Amino acid sequence: MTTNTKSTLTSRILIAMALGVLVGSLIKALAGTSDYIISLGFANIGVKSLLSDGIFHVGGQIFIASLKMLVVPLVLVSLVCGTASLKDIRTLGRIGSKTMLLYILTTALAIGIAIAFAVVVQPGVGVNMQAPQAFDAGQAPSVAQVFINMFPSNPVAAMAKAEMLQIIVFAVLFGVAIALSGSAGERIRLMFEDLNVIVMKLVEIVMHFSPYGVFCLMAKQFTVLNFADIKNLAVYFGLVMFVLAFHGFVVYGGFISIVGRLNPVMFFRKMKETAVFAFSTSSSNATVASNLATTTQKLGVDNRVASFTIPLGATINMDGTAIMQGVATVFIAQVYGIDLSISDYLMVILTATLASIGTAGVPGVGLVMLAMVLTSVGLPVEGIGLIIGIDRLLDMTRTAVNITGDAMVSCLVGRSEKCFDLDRFNDPNAGEHY
Repeated sequence: MTTNTKSTLTSRILIAMALGVLVGSLIKALAGTSDYIISLGFANIGVKSLLSDGIFHVGGQIFIASLKMLVVPLVLVSLVCGTASLKDIRTLGRIGSKTMLLYILTTALAIGIAIAFAVVVQPGVGVNMQAPQAFDAGQAPSVAQVFINMFPSNPVAAMAKAEMLQIIVFAVLFGVAIALSGSAGERIRLMFEDLNVIVMKLVEIVMHFSPYGVFCLMAKQFTVLNFADIKNLAVYFGLVMFVLAFHGFVVYGGFISIVGRLNPVMFFRKMKETAVFAFSTSSSNATVASNLATTTQKLGVDNRVASFTIPLGATINMDGTAIMQGVATVFIAQVYGIDLSISDYLMVILTATLASIGTAGVPGVGLVMLAMVLTSVGLPVEGIGLIIGIDRLLDMTRTAVNITGDAMVSCLVGRSEKCFDLDRFNDPNAGEHY
């Protein structure tokens, strides 16, 4: 692989994303509400449908499936390797406690900042929209059930269903057993180290096809995106996007600079490719492979730390989602003319922070969390119907914020545990083959 090829993967992905946005927007603008029908001899088909529901949809879903294919083997093998290599099991406890503390702290900060901006900007004042229909966001499990569900009764079934918390728990326990098993454990550890090399090579192969997948995903999304909804909710949409950017650059940049004593510019420069992945896929789990490779190969975090922090963060760390909940809660309260007290806002912060862990792995997790937050302060859950039309594009953006937070926490924990390569972090060309 040439140096030129290595250095242009990020630019190819960015170009593919821009082209996808352009092509999707053009198709939507030209087709409007109708669809140009062509005859293929055996059937008549619309051009817009052929592209959006055909070529773009198939290409994008194949790419997503390829990324998700990597998640379970990557998390299992990488986490077993990282845990098994720890000489002192107490180190795992320190890494785990620091990681959880930082994830909870940044989530609480995210929703607190979002509420503060929303109270000042007042995005729901003057909004005149039809009352939404009843909306069912689903039910979140109880706190007790969350802890029970973390432990797999069948590890193989957990892997088949991609139950990430269960896989993490099993991999950690398996790695600890390997570390305590003497020479037999050492032989198995070396085997997993070899497997880890192979899995990372598979990640590299999939990444080479990423520009095509990103193009299809973005073209599909912007072909069906409803810009009218964004226009009607422009203040809400713009405020959420602003707070996401503020949290991503200012708060994370502050943590990297002040706590980690690292260069935030270098951090964001190395994260841009993975952030594009997260934006295009709108899935933290689908971005685990890219984020783990970036964190270890580019940012210099030891695999013993990153193999734990990245999968766990993809499951429970939802700063971007918390921001949406903070703004949405204030927005819905203002639309319905309901005044929230200081104690209500504190309840929102507490509920959203705990819900980010309690709803891990629940389908449509963002809306489930928002329903819990609204219920906690007596706001109508039906208000979710006001914002759901524009949530897709916001979801893409907040996923990029979420995975950036995972990498930031990984750097801080790795730095504090002396499991961090500062020279690799400062090298602008480190890990460019990923």
